[in-house]
Amino acid sequence: MSFSADTLLSLWHDLFWPLLRMLCFISIGLFIANLIESLNWTSKIATLARPLLRLGNLSDISSASFTMALFSGISANTMLSEAYEQKKISKKELILANLFNSLPTYFLHLPTVSFIAVPMIKGAAIIYVGLTFGAAILRTFVILIISRFILPRPERQDGMKVDSPSGAGGGWDAIFKKSWRRFKKRIRTIIHFTIPIYILIFWLHQAGIFTTMEKTMATYFSFLPWLSPQSMGIITLQIAAEFTAGLAAAGALLQAGSMSSREIILALLVGNILSSPIRAIRHQFPYYAGIFKPKVAAELIIYNQIFRIGSLIFMGVLYFFLS
Repeated sequence: MSFSADTLLSLWHDLFWPLLRMLCFISIGLFIANLIESLNWTSKIATLARPLLRLGNLSDISSASFTMALFSGISANTMLSEAYEQKKISKKELILANLFNSLPTYFLHLPTVSFIAVPMIKGAAIIYVGLTFGAAILRTFVILIISRFILPRPERQDGMKVDSPSGAGGGWDAIFKKSWRRFKKRIRTIIHFTIPIYILIFWLHQAGIFTTMEKTMATYFSFLPWLSPQSMGIITLQIAAEFTAGLAAAGALLQAGSMSSREIILALLVGNILSSPIRAIRHQFPYYAGIFKPKVAAELIIYNQIFRIGSLIFMGVLYFFLS
């Protein structure tokens, strides 16, 4: 079977390069997580988030993961995965800690969304970002309450005082060797699951499965009586293309006076809600299935989507009736 130069170039651009880049980021996050644990720094990193997560009976590992999520979601998830496999945290805490990390993950994307949205839809961007921020705070608060009731109170840990690598069981050379050994063992499992799942998702996308799902969802929700006909253009672009495409359409319609700010905001919220599950399957599941076991990865994504969509619907309904 021969491939033309254009086909090979397309495969490199759409499949191999994104897969390689994702594996590189996962590898970096995995090594950092192993290094932190080898140095016994988990307790120190957890200090920033510990007061908040203690309210939800979450352990220092979850607190450290929450702090790491402010900088790297992959490192944060790797830390949780390692702790769960070593039975340092329960399945319940794994799920709740992963859900709780959606707040710092939101903050990671907030500047990008804000800087793109404000020039396109101007004042409406402030309300839209405010509603999504409110949804993030709401689900964090709900998760905190749930975790407080279903998780046992963690034992107080004074944390190990590690002032140098020697205090962690050897010098830097020993620490790096230990981290490297654990990294090599873990990365094999990650590659074993990530590559075939990523390729499967890629071919499903090429076969038009996701496009069909997106069109079906967009068509079905066009029957919502309170959505204007112009809204469907924004929603369809958000589902079939990306958030920026929906914003561009919203900006053009707002500038032309075809839609009010209120209609724009509601359309963007609906588009956000509808596009979220498809993007989670297409983009999030391949790397989640590498960090966690595929079954656990699927459970985490389902729980994340339930809380994310639920919080956005709540804020959307609130805005609909109060605006």
